[in-house]
Amino acid sequence: MAYTTIDNPSEYFQPVTFTGSTSNITVNIGMRPDWFWFKSRTQTYSHLIYDTSRPSDGTSMPTGDVNMYASLSTNTNAAEGDNNADGLVQTSTGFIVDGDGQAIGEANQGADNMAAYCWKANGGTTTSGAGNDSVSTSAHQADTTAGFSIVTWTGNGSDNATVKHGLSVKPKMILTKRRDDTGNWQGNNWVSEQDYAQKLKWNDTDAQTSSDDFVKSADSNVFTLGTDADVNANNGTYVGYCFAEVQGFQHFGQYTGNGNAEGPFIYTGFAPAFIIVKRWDGATAWHLYDSGRQDFNDAARPTFKVNDNDADFDKAIDFCASGFKIRDTTSDANSAGAAYVYWAIAKRPFVSSEGVIGTAI
Repeated sequence: MAYTTIDNPSEYFQPVTFTGSTSNITVNIGMRPDWFWFKSRTQTYSHLIYDTSRPSDGTSMPTGDVNMYASLSTNTNAAEGDNNADGLVQTSTGFIVDGDGQAIGEANQGADNMAAYCWKANGGTTTSGAGNDSVSTSAHQADTTAGFSIVTWTGNGSDNATVKHGLSVKPKMILTKRRDDTGNWQGNNWVSEQDYAQKLKWNDTDAQTSSDDFVKSADSNVFTLGTDADVNANNGTYVGYCFAEVQGFQHFGQYTGNGNAEGPFIYTGFAPAFIIVKRWDGATAWHLYDSGRQDFNDAARPTFKVNDNDADFDKAIDFCASGFKIRDTTSDANSAGAAYVYWAIAKRPFVSSEGVIGTAI
């Protein structure tokens, strides 16, 4: 059996940078993305999340595959917003950013002032979950090769309501957000022995908490909800992003800090393009690192706080051919004896489908 089925991870996920402009900005990445995560590198604007399962038309954009002006922010609990300016259009090879926007394409802030993270699902084509789940309505689009799906549903307020996720395997992580009202970004601690009951809130620094009121469990077909309004208010509208382990492409794990600059090395099975780290036994920020903003190892690498609107800043981490090495001694990355979770996506596998060993970053 081959080590991995994905020799070119950029066909499924890419971290990119681009330069803001007062005109529409076309960004070509060689694939048709469905989930978009934007952040200004120089300004304290919110992270903005868009996807092709939540289309929303703007007035100033050229015709494209899917218009998206309905945004969510990982650093707030705010409901879905649409300011008719910060929006984009999906294309067959990337996306076009509205030149009238600011938070996802501000001009005059220097070269490569914007970062974008782009995931492929199913091109915006969704499938109803009717007959396979028990919420009022649901729809999903998935790329089972890359272990990623986007799910939307309307809650019914009933305990143990189910939602079809489309992955055909049990998700490792499920991240949910209420759209029509305020609600926290709720995710599970993917290394917990108690499965989905252990929660991590993405828009805050909170340590892990335990509750069956949110996503309670999952199997290869559906995930099961509790009754909290963050996931299942009657007639509430929601979106969920579901992820599965894929050898050589996507990995979820944990490590223990050692408190010194020669921090732990974490094996992922690939050279990373994207890493998120969170201490789960203490109140610290979520940190996002990527190869798009800096594609080489140096004394430090740019990071964002997922739960904050800060501009990017540097922290010490090395991207390696088969994983990453922490070189930071702060409590949010490497406190002695502290417990951390990470989510990593590949730039290239350590071993290709034909047995070729990858090289270092």
